[in-house]
Amino acid sequence: MTGEFEAIADVATGTLAARAIAGAGAHDHVEGSACLNCGAQLMGAHCHRCGQSGHVHRTAMALFHDIAHGVFHFEGRTWHTLPMLFWHPGDLTRRYVQGERVKFVSPMALFLFSVFLMAATFSWVGGPTGHQARPATADARADAKRELVKDNDQLTKLLARRAAAVAAAKSTEDIDEELSDLRGEMAGLAIVADGKAPGAAAVNFVPSSRIEQIDRILSHAKENPGLMAYKLQSSAYKFSWALIPISLPFIWMLFMFRRDVGMYDHAIFATYSLSAMTLTVAILSIAAAIGVPQALVWLILFFFPPWHMYRQLKEAYSLGRFRAAWRMVALVISAYTSALIFFIFLVTVGAH
Repeated sequence: MTGEFEAIADVATGTLAARAIAGAGAHDHVEGSACLNCGAQLMGAHCHRCGQSGHVHRTAMALFHDIAHGVFHFEGRTWHTLPMLFWHPGDLTRRYVQGERVKFVSPMALFLFSVFLMAATFSWVGGPTGHQARPATADARADAKRELVKDNDQLTKLLARRAAAVAAAKSTEDIDEELSDLRGEMAGLAIVADGKAPGAAAVNFVPSSRIEQIDRILSHAKENPGLMAYKLQSSAYKFSWALIPISLPFIWMLFMFRRDVGMYDHAIFATYSLSAMTLTVAILSIAAAIGVPQALVWLILFFFPPWHMYRQLKEAYSLGRFRAAWRMVALVISAYTSALIFFIFLVTVGAH
C-alpha cells in the first residue's frame, strides 16, 4: 500500500512539476550529454556512475515533489524494516548481508536513530524503571560554580596563548584541542550549576584502587557527582557506536570455525541487535511514563533480549535450536561483558 501511495505521489507531483518547469529553471539531459554532478557521459535517465538523475530542476514545485518522494520512500523502508527487526531479526540480517538493501533502513542509520530516540526519551520521561533524573544538589551546584570560575581563568590564558601563536605564525592545533575540551567541560559545569543536570547522591567513601589514574577518576566523582553523571550521559551518546566494535570479538568467537560468515556479517548482526535493544528501552520508557505496570516492564526487559538474540542467531546463521540456544546464552553473557567494558570506557573518558 505504501508503494502505491509513493507511486501516486510521484505521478501527481511529477506531473505538476513538469508543468511548472516547462519554461525555465530546468536542465534536460539527453543520452550522450555529461552528468552535472560527476561529469560522466549519460547512458540513460540516470548517471551510471553516481546515480544522479539526468533531469535537474530548480523550481519550488519540483522541490515539493522531492519532499513527497523522500517521505514516502523513507516511510516505506521503515515499515519494511521495523516489523522484521522485532519479529524476524535474523531474516532481516541475512537478507541485508546477502545484498537485499534498498527496501530496508541501513543498520547504522537505524542504530543512530535509536540512540537519539533513547537519549531524548530519557531526558523527557526518564528510564524504563520509571525513575526520572533528580536535579543536582545544592552542594553540587556550588562546586560547579567554583569550578567554572577556575575554568574561565584557564580559558582566558588559553585564548591569549592562541593569539600569540597566531601572531607568530605557529600551529594552534594543540591549543585548539585544549580549548575544545575546556569548553565542553564548562558547558557541563554550567548545566550542573543551573541545576538542570541529573543529580547524584553524595559520595562519602571512596575506595582506593592503588592505581593512580583510577583513584583520580574516583576522586573527581566524589568531588562533583552531578558533573560526573552529566559527563557519563554525554559520553554515552557520543561514543555509543563503540558498542559495535566491542561486541564483534565475542560474536566472532561463537562462529570462529565457520568460514561462510565474516566480520562484516557479525557487524550487521550486532548493529541490528543493538538497534532493537535500544528501541525497546525507549519504548518501555514511554510505556512506564504513561502508566504501564512496572511488573510488565521488568518482565519484558528480562525476557525480550534473550528471546530476540535466539531468533536472530537462528535465522541469520541458519542454526538449529540447540546450536542457537547455547550461543544465545553465551551472547547474553558477552553482552553484559561488553556493557561493562563500555562503562569503564565512559568513566575513563568522562573523567577528563
